[in-house]
Amino acid sequence: MGKLKLEQGKGPLPVLVAYPVVMVGSVVDGKPDFATVAWTGVAASTPPTISVALQHHRHSLKGIRHSMTFSVNIPSVDQVRETDYCGLVSGAKADKVRDCGFNVFYGKLEGAPLIEQCPVNHACEVLQILNLGSHELIVGRIVETHVSEDCLTEGRVDARKARPFFFAGKYCGLGEPVGEPFKVGAGMNPAARMDTLEEIGRMRKTG
Repeated sequence: MGKLKLEQGKGPLPVLVAYPVVMVGSVVDGKPDFATVAWTGVAASTPPTISVALQHHRHSLKGIRHSMTFSVNIPSVDQVRETDYCGLVSGAKADKVRDCGFNVFYGKLEGAPLIEQCPVNHACEVLQILNLGSHELIVGRIVETHVSEDCLTEGRVDARKARPFFFAGKYCGLGEPVGEPFKVGAGMNPAARMDTLEEIGRMRKTG
């Protein structure tokens, strides 16, 4: 199988192929605002930590820096139009909450507005803000998580019910499962020590 060196401009591209799409919430000048972000991910499990990358000019950064709190709202495919809109316009020039018909609620953090229509909502306190060049990486500790009841199966978030979507050149929903995690690869070398399974077992006992 041949390989090509993929570059653009002065160097390599940060390509991960598919990116989860979220709406980052903050309160700016007393008003809730939401920015669409696709560069996001889990940073740690203990403490529960998440990161989002925002360009320096994003209006939401003003609110995040002021309160040092923010929210991460995971939309379903039912909110794809609203999510796209929140990435197209600036909260400095439009009332996204009104335009999208969001029902906003708050948990413990007054600076972290949450969207009721989104299946999963995280309210976060900022741990670090790192200037990485084109973007600022905001690392936040999750203070609380809210989940729509109809998206749970046996007390856990069910992705098939939450129906998140991803950016991969286009917005894409979940496809068919391709393997059982922590099982499908075990047959590669049955004699190998499965360190990850042992670690997961320890985590379940303590958590």
